[in-house]
Amino acid sequence: MRATYFGANGWQLSFPDLNVLLDPWLVGPLCFGNSSWFFESRLPQDWPIPSAVDLVLLTQGLPDHAHPPTLKRLERSIPVVGSAAAAQVARELGFTQVTALAPGQSRQHASVSGAHLAVTATAGAAVPGQENGFLLQHPDGRLYVEPHGFLDPTLPPQNLDAVITPVVDLGLPLVGAFVRGQTVLPQLLERFQPGWVLASTAGGRMQNSGLLPKLLWSRGSIATATALLNSCSPETQLLDPEPGRCYPLTPS
Repeated sequence: MRATYFGANGWQLSFPDLNVLLDPWLVGPLCFGNSSWFFESRLPQDWPIPSAVDLVLLTQGLPDHAHPPTLKRLERSIPVVGSAAAAQVARELGFTQVTALAPGQSRQHASVSGAHLAVTATAGAAVPGQENGFLLQHPDGRLYVEPHGFLDPTLPPQNLDAVITPVVDLGLPLVGAFVRGQTVLPQLLERFQPGWVLASTAGGRMQNSGLLPKLLWSRGSIATATALLNSCSPETQLLDPEPGRCYPLTPS
């Protein structure tokens, strides 16, 4: 299993004969509600659209997960699996093979070699509707992802190769934390004993403008997460990924 980070929530996960785009934001600006005065973010550079995409996986329907300018650049025949809100976005953009998964539901996706990737939806953040995390199980690797740091309490303890998670808390005055990476990290380590923790959501050196970034507060850091792993889970490797670099997730 290999992982390439694009910044924010976007990843490419590569298994033998199977490439998955997770919450991809590869081109163009990111806005919420077409209101650049409230929030606009730009990548340091546009990323090439991968030549081979077998599955698009969308945890949420918000544009920082289901990014319309990026999705419009993809072939509409590519299968899409996502939360109910994300599936609606994909259908409106013309994708023809769209599966909405509610927490607890699963879907099997076969590669050309015949190996199967099992995708199981888990309960994620409510922003404001119920969104998803995902548990991915493949002969080449097992991985859990939830981009806001909300761990489904019904997920049983199990050993995983990797988790993709924020490692900092982000919040707004009066609202509180809507990303709970620092808070959830000890629970993820105890629940999954992962070989790797892949820091996500807050990375990528994007250029942010508008009102929202001025109000955001942050708690935690890569250094704090490193200290926690060294203390509680020294066998787990923390990856603070460089965007655009492909990382083989070899056993620790």
